Amino acid sequence: MGKSDQNDDASNYKKYGVPLYGAAWVPPAASSTIKSGSKSSAAEPESAASSASNQHIVLAGGGGEGRSGIPNALLVSAFDFTSNSLSDQPVGKLGTGSDLPYRIAVHPGGEGLICSLPKSCRWFDWDSTTSKDEHSLNLKSSEKVLEKLEDVGQQLALTFNNEGTLLAVGGEDGKLRVFKWPDMEITLDEANAHASVKDLDFSPDGSFLASVGSGPGRIWKVATETSIASLPKENDEIFGFCRFSRSGDSNPVLYVTATRSKGGSIVKWNATSWTRISSTHIVRDPISAFNVSSDGKLLVIGTIQGDIWIINSASMRVQTVVRKAHLGLVTALAFSQDSRALVSASLDSSARVTLIKDKKKDGLNLWFILLIILIAAAVYYGKGTRAVSWKP
Repeated sequence: MGKSDQNDDASNYKKYGVPLYGAAWVPPAASSTIKSGSKSSAAEPESAASSASNQHIVLAGGGGEGRSGIPNALLVSAFDFTSNSLSDQPVGKLGTGSDLPYRIAVHPGGEGLICSLPKSCRWFDWDSTTSKDEHSLNLKSSEKVLEKLEDVGQQLALTFNNEGTLLAVGGEDGKLRVFKWPDMEITLDEANAHASVKDLDFSPDGSFLASVGSGPGRIWKVATETSIASLPKENDEIFGFCRFSRSGDSNPVLYVTATRSKGGSIVKWNATSWTRISSTHIVRDPISAFNVSSDGKLLVIGTIQGDIWIINSASMRVQTVVRKAHLGLVTALAFSQDSRALVSASLDSSARVTLIKDKKKDGLNLWFILLIILIAAAVYYGKGTRAVSWKP
């Protein structure tokens, strides 16, 4: 199990002056607009700009209402894979006035992002800015108004399906809504999905939607707009987050985080029969954030102590622990589209990018080194034997 410390590389850890609640990678289709200045479609191949070493992350946070002096804003920061460094300051910033941007969901096709504010949800478009002949990504207020998400109260969960054709939102009041995107035609409107909706996730093919909140988890069939299964808790479990395994998995599962008196666990559910498969205890602290890598090989949890735990999804063994990745509780976690990196955010105003090491490659290198040592030892031993051989 690998371990690292918060200060192993200060260049990949920056403080941006506002408590952070949301974090996401900017999709390749949006990044391509930096160079082209034109809108990209989700079907376009990844451009040179998006595959280059310099990519972007978007962060959301602030001080909320009142006179704290801490602004509320959406931030865009640049990350360089080659140097493993975040930009010292955001390359883009858009204030949201007295409204705290609490949750964000980036459209997978690069159209923009939706943000949950205290009373409503707003849509923001990507924008390109130029400074000293350099193009940077930014955000701008959109003319698009989400009328059906005006005055709906605080939404705690926002997510698009993989194709970007469905949007699910879950509220602090327990109401669950699913809309067709972009026309915002409502397809599911459940007033009492939970006492309060904590998290949502679509299955890779978009057929099912998982929701967790107070009480048991629930599975919704999108086509019929109905709840088809309940995920019961055991003992003193409190469910926190849910994520489906990624497409291509021959045995699809649903991961649900659970906090108990002894700490945080990850519960696996069969994504066909909706029966519990296993529960793996990971950490002694409560889990405050969770996600799954784009290739489905890794799970990650963040804790209230600021630690990050990266887990191999096949073995459910801890692969890497980043102790004190943040000084405050981890509020958001997101893997890059190619699963090479993980961005994390915290209430301590910090963002961090952790590069994912290829454990399989490292393991092969170790075996190769051991093989060379054994061969060298065998050659040395053979020479020594011939040197002292007895002749009649």
